[in-house]
Amino acid sequence: MNWPYELIIGWRYTRAGRSGRRNGFISFISGVSMLGIALGVAALIIVLSVMNGFQKEVRDRMLSVIAHIEVFDAQGAALADWRATAAAAARHAEVKGAAPFIAAQALIARGDEMRGAIVRGIDPAEEVKVTPIAAQLKEGVLAQLKPGAWGIVLGGELARTLGVVVGDPITLVTPNGQVTPAGVVPRLKQMTVVGTFDAGHFEYDSGLALMHLDDAAKLFRLEGPTGVQLRLANQQDARRIGTELGMELGPTYAVRDWTRSNRNWFDAVQLEKRMMFIILTLIVAVAAFNLVSTLVMTVTDKRADIAILRTLGASPRSIMGIFMVQGAASGIIGTAGGLVLGLAVAYNIDVIVPALEKLFNASFLPGSIYLISRMPSDPQSSDITPIALISLVLAFVATLYPSWRASRVQPAQALRYE
Repeated sequence: MNWPYELIIGWRYTRAGRSGRRNGFISFISGVSMLGIALGVAALIIVLSVMNGFQKEVRDRMLSVIAHIEVFDAQGAALADWRATAAAAARHAEVKGAAPFIAAQALIARGDEMRGAIVRGIDPAEEVKVTPIAAQLKEGVLAQLKPGAWGIVLGGELARTLGVVVGDPITLVTPNGQVTPAGVVPRLKQMTVVGTFDAGHFEYDSGLALMHLDDAAKLFRLEGPTGVQLRLANQQDARRIGTELGMELGPTYAVRDWTRSNRNWFDAVQLEKRMMFIILTLIVAVAAFNLVSTLVMTVTDKRADIAILRTLGASPRSIMGIFMVQGAASGIIGTAGGLVLGLAVAYNIDVIVPALEKLFNASFLPGSIYLISRMPSDPQSSDITPIALISLVLAFVATLYPSWRASRVQPAQALRYE
């Protein structure tokens, strides 16, 4: 018996069992196994796609405020000639924009309210080349950040916490105070709020303020920018390009990409995604190994058929192949069904979730809490391909023991009571 016959008989066994109580029960168990595999694969695809969507949403909002890569002086000093540093970094083919900045911590006060914030000094003309938030601000806001005008742009949540609007004065308190006969006195500077921004990322909306580079240098007593921000052609290559720039610029500079600037968040997301993949894969594994019981019952039910095939010349290897085809077919059908269902939900989740919210009169993502009013989804082939392969491998492994058991059936013993 050659392989095509094994394939035909194995597929016939997969479709058989529609008549008779025993065969019907085996067929039902086989269907449940396929359904379990399909649901497990679909759940994996949907959950990982939603996690990718959330990750992409948060990442895009984060990168609307910060640059892909930041270059500093290795000793922490101000850059005497930031244009030379920017020109050196721009020699890399992936660098598409550069701008100077000053980053420092300060307290912002308004009446009785006081909040800590990261103050970033920027050059309005250059900032639009590296951060999208600069281009998203209302027209004319950045133009009001002029040297000596002492204007400041606050994150929307920070402005709401302080209770200020455009045109209100605020007091900036710097950590490097002035030494007087009475002791160290904090340096205070009154500034005017010229605009606000809402990036959709709470950390920056509640703790970031923008001011002109020259004003920041005077306020924090710096001789120049503390670093240079870089925008890349592909933000996903930031870690690799950051390493390459570090080697090209030499030991006098320190290079930090956005994944290292937000390492805790980045690592937490990767760990959570990895754990969810493992947990949901166990669901697929349980469903796949249900095929073991299905095939064991099939082998028991088909002992007479196996004996007849053996007497006709079928080898143990051929018998094993027949039942491996049956189990593999169930795994392939279940995996294919899961892929279709999972991708259908993942690509249409923006339609499905609003329909469910309307049906149950509930809000799954309150905008006031999550700052995202829709369920994001981003199916990626790097997730879907391993899911399909793992499901198929588990289904194949589950067929080995029942198939081996079928190949060990002795014709004489099987036909003794027939």
